[in-house]
Amino acid sequence: MREKLKIKIGEEFKPASQFKKLYYIYVVLAILVGILTWYLPVLLFAPFEVKLGISIPILAILISVAYWIPKYYDTMAYKLTENEIVWWRGVWFKNTGIVPYNRITNIDITQGPISRKLGIAALKIQTAGYSGQYARAEIRIEGMEQFEYLRELVMGFVKGKKPVAVETYEEENIDLKILNELVKIRELLEKSSEN
Repeated sequence: MREKLKIKIGEEFKPASQFKKLYYIYVVLAILVGILTWYLPVLLFAPFEVKLGISIPILAILISVAYWIPKYYDTMAYKLTENEIVWWRGVWFKNTGIVPYNRITNIDITQGPISRKLGIAALKIQTAGYSGQYARAEIRIEGMEQFEYLRELVMGFVKGKKPVAVETYEEENIDLKILNELVKIRELLEKSSEN
């Protein structure tokens, strides 16, 4: 049995190392389906200059992707604090974000067949204000091994926080509203009986 994630408040944690393997598998599948289907006939029947003109850019792209995957993995990090989740990633374009617990409405776990085989999944965290049919997750915690444990850990923080909607609107006094309406009705009835 695997150890539980050792996530401490204020300390960074990273995706499992299988996350890199997942990306390499995606690259191999892209090569098999997206490139070899048309590239093999080019290799067999095209003149040498065409083969060379197509092969060099493909090779350059594959080398850069193979270089990019571990670099991207190294930049990925998450941190749970007492009030929020902080995340960052990016090789060329740096992305960072903060998601307060009191805005989190839902946490979904997504796991494709390859991810399932590798024992990892992604947590899609949705927040207030991002609901709707085409809602995008505010944050994706990707490549996690103990994803159920992490979801329960985050939901524990969420349950301890007052929702944003409660903080922004004052609680209305229903009894006072009813009393005010009854007073208005009485005044209208008294006016109509005088006429």
